[in-house]
Amino acid sequence: MAEKTKSPLKKKKSGLGLFNTGAVDLYFLILVLILLAVGLVMLFSASYPYAYYNNDGDSLYYFRKQLMFAVSGIVIMMIVSKVKYGWFKVLTYPLLILTVILLVVVLFLPDLPDTPGFKRWLYIPGMAGSPTFQPSELAKIALVMFCAVKMEQNHKKLVEKPFAFWPYALVTLILAGLIYLENHVSGTVLILMIGIVMMYLGGTKRYWFVLGIVAIVAVVALVLIKPDILPEHAAQRITLWLDKEAEPTKGRWQTNQSLYAISSGGLFGVGLGQSKQKHLYVSEPQNDFIFSIVCEELGLFGACVIIILFVLLIARGVAIALKAKDRFGSLLVLGVVFHIGMQVALNIGVVTDFLPNTGISLPFFSYGGTALWVLLAELGMVLSVSRSSSVKKV
Repeated sequence: MAEKTKSPLKKKKSGLGLFNTGAVDLYFLILVLILLAVGLVMLFSASYPYAYYNNDGDSLYYFRKQLMFAVSGIVIMMIVSKVKYGWFKVLTYPLLILTVILLVVVLFLPDLPDTPGFKRWLYIPGMAGSPTFQPSELAKIALVMFCAVKMEQNHKKLVEKPFAFWPYALVTLILAGLIYLENHVSGTVLILMIGIVMMYLGGTKRYWFVLGIVAIVAVVALVLIKPDILPEHAAQRITLWLDKEAEPTKGRWQTNQSLYAISSGGLFGVGLGQSKQKHLYVSEPQNDFIFSIVCEELGLFGACVIIILFVLLIARGVAIALKAKDRFGSLLVLGVVFHIGMQVALNIGVVTDFLPNTGISLPFFSYGGTALWVLLAELGMVLSVSRSSSVKKV
């Protein structure tokens, strides 16, 4: 029988209220602010040549916009952190419905001029400089929230019944399918990974994951043997990943330049601001391949420090989750920090040519204002749970 949870709307009975007056986890907050600050510095360093040549000599173009989003994003994060996280349950289904609607709407919008054939961005046609937004960013947190809510309500059923995972699998597949139609393979993979992790954390029978691993290995092997079963752009990227000598000045240009940047950084880097590859060699260095510029300027040592900061953020999030007062809070935090960790791993895997080149950003570092807003709002949810968590505060 499903476990009953109190509705945050029943304020008189639950005494939930709206705002939490408990202390925020300072350790987690400091890690977020450090990563955000380092990300802004590296965004400026990586982007100013590209910004200068592509925005009428305005070297600060990307940095200025990202800084505004970062400052406003911190405000959003702190406001979200003050809200008692039980209220996030109320937002779950409206957010999920909105996400599905946006993922459908974006498929019918005209292509952006510089990305023909890709349907990832929501924008206002005909407006120059119109802001764009990827609904797939909302899909990540919407899926985490849906799984956290339903898994708290149906924990016993999920643990005891072999097919009780089907609602989570269905929602995951719907979101992944819509994102796949956008020609966003990396986003599809990330959504599938989030769904699988959430089902594992929620208590789904373990033998399903054994079968799932076998199926994933079979699909990966099929894709590597016959890449043309994927959309043309994705198949080409698989082929170029397998053949390191192919199209060095075309299809593999960005990846090769990334590897040159990483290798030239050595142990301690060439120095902050001193990258050569960002001077129109690494394509759009402020976006998905910004980590290659990090490696070139800060070296292996600096790159490892940044990776350690991400690991510490995830570890602290896990600590907060394990001490959360209920299953919903625990699953919500675990879902957020694990999906950030998976996105970091995928991005670094692509930049180092360990994985095929796909468009996936590096949290805190890659340029993208609305994506930064969503990220900081998610971290505000973690901080909200931390206010009620019994984890030892710093």
